[in-house]
Amino acid sequence: MAVLSGQELRLPASADFHVHLRDGDMMETVTKTIRKGGVDTVYVMPNLVPPVTTVEHALDYKRRLESIEPNVTFLMSLYLHESMTPQAIVNAKKAGIIGVKSYPAGVTTNSSSGVVDYTSFYPIFEAMQEQDLILNLHGEVPSKGDVTVLSAEERFLPTLFEIHQKFPRLRIVLEHCTTAAAVEAVKKCGPAVVGTITAHHLSIIVDDWVSSDMVRIFYIRLTSSQAGDPYCFCKPVAKTPADRDALLRAAVSGNPKIFFGSDSAPHPATSKRGGDKIAAGVFTQPYATQTVLDALEQACKSGVLRIEEITQEILEGFLSAFGRAFYRAENPRESITLKKQHDQIIDVLASASGDIEVVPFRRGQKTWSLTWS
Repeated sequence: MAVLSGQELRLPASADFHVHLRDGDMMETVTKTIRKGGVDTVYVMPNLVPPVTTVEHALDYKRRLESIEPNVTFLMSLYLHESMTPQAIVNAKKAGIIGVKSYPAGVTTNSSSGVVDYTSFYPIFEAMQEQDLILNLHGEVPSKGDVTVLSAEERFLPTLFEIHQKFPRLRIVLEHCTTAAAVEAVKKCGPAVVGTITAHHLSIIVDDWVSSDMVRIFYIRLTSSQAGDPYCFCKPVAKTPADRDALLRAAVSGNPKIFFGSDSAPHPATSKRGGDKIAAGVFTQPYATQTVLDALEQACKSGVLRIEEITQEILEGFLSAFGRAFYRAENPRESITLKKQHDQIIDVLASASGDIEVVPFRRGQKTWSLTWS
């Protein structure tokens, strides 16, 4: 039964398997918005400054997050780093840490300590396979030579295949897929490999961000309402309409290898408005579930999807069940009720001190209201 055609929808709590909660005042500000987006379980990214490379750091970070929002389950990860050892993986497993996140050096926010050569980490991957820890891959190669931000993800896919072939039992997540090729790569691999799709990549294409990236490149400021929106600029970047449509179809396919990870990435508004660099990241946390539903609705209106395809089972699988099964996370104990077009996305989220302001994706637009039950 199609469910988006009605005015009200009831779902199990969503689980978001890719979030950036930062540290300090930003952490205090955005962590409080997780449940506003209908989410009760999050997988936390470790690219702080300095990165989370030790068990002690991860556990301390978790305690601080829990003190801010005790009604959310925080699943923790480590940052793949040259200082890591196989024994550290054993210790991480004992401590309840779920996985290790790999960032190629320099491709996105706080990735300067990332990976240059994946083969040098094969002993770590072997230990992870034995300890049943998850490897989370930011699937891009650095932009150099003939590689651009538009081809960086697809050029990474051979590395995914190589790691999977070498370690077939290693559970791998290809994070924030943005291309049809990435979705097909995940499907081609064995059951140990899955992929996540963000809320914003279900909505935007290259034209939504490209002018804002030109701002970064040429050191100018946005002066035209026709210019790309800097709040749509992220890494990996949104690609073509055909790629976006492939993501939409994957999200409603019912394939358990594809599930939700918002990659909500807050930045101070000042770092998104121009100058000599625009920070890469889209902030969707307060409206994580709602943004997915809005994207699916729009896809039905444009003819990419058929509304009868989007059933209760499909939504529960993508937003909750598939990811919880792969991560072996607890099933939700609460439900959320959403009402169509009953809320409006705020223009800005401010910290308690007023020192930080974060602009949400699709600011000012209508969306679903959400309550917990």
